[in-house]
Amino acid sequence: TLPSGSGGFQVYSDASKKGLGCVLMQHGKVIAYASRQLKPYEVNYHTHDLELAAVVFALRIWRHYLYGELCEVFTDHKSLKYIFTQRELNMRQRRWLELLKDYDTNIQYHPGKANVVADALSRKSGMIAGIKLEEEIIRDLELLGIELYVMIEHQRASGLLQQLDIPVWKWDEISMD
Repeated sequence: TLPSGSGGFQVYSDASKKGLGCVLMQHGKVIAYASRQLKPYEVNYHTHDLELAAVVFALRIWRHYLYGELCEVFTDHKSLKYIFTQRELNMRQRRWLELLKDYDTNIQYHPGKANVVADALSRKSGMIAGIKLEEEIIRDLELLGIELYVMIEHQRASGLLQQLDIPVWKWDEISMD
């Protein structure tokens, strides 16, 4: 589904020991989802930092949608609700807090059992071989009753295909991709 100009967005985010996952929604419909593996240095992060990293990951990749719009962020880590009022923060958390303040966000607690989609995306690299990720995500989305529309962000529009002439001699025509 393409996002409409009015109405806020909802971001569901989750982190696991393997990766980060998030889903962007508007009016109960999926706009996009994203996930990535943890970088080698992120494996050592505490749970609080990993959950905050998932929120920051979502805000960064969907900044063109979320900047200037009301955005509700749902996480299964309850202490993130109080990130703006915490007194003791490490330098990483302070840097991320500055990024969070650029957006009109409201962080809310969403129990992990109910955060099925983001949970599946954050754990996708740890799934058993032979199970297809897409089938798992589609099944989880259907359980939630969410319409299955996904927008691919990084896909270039393809040009018209043109048939190449068959050369008469070898090496008569040379081309490169």
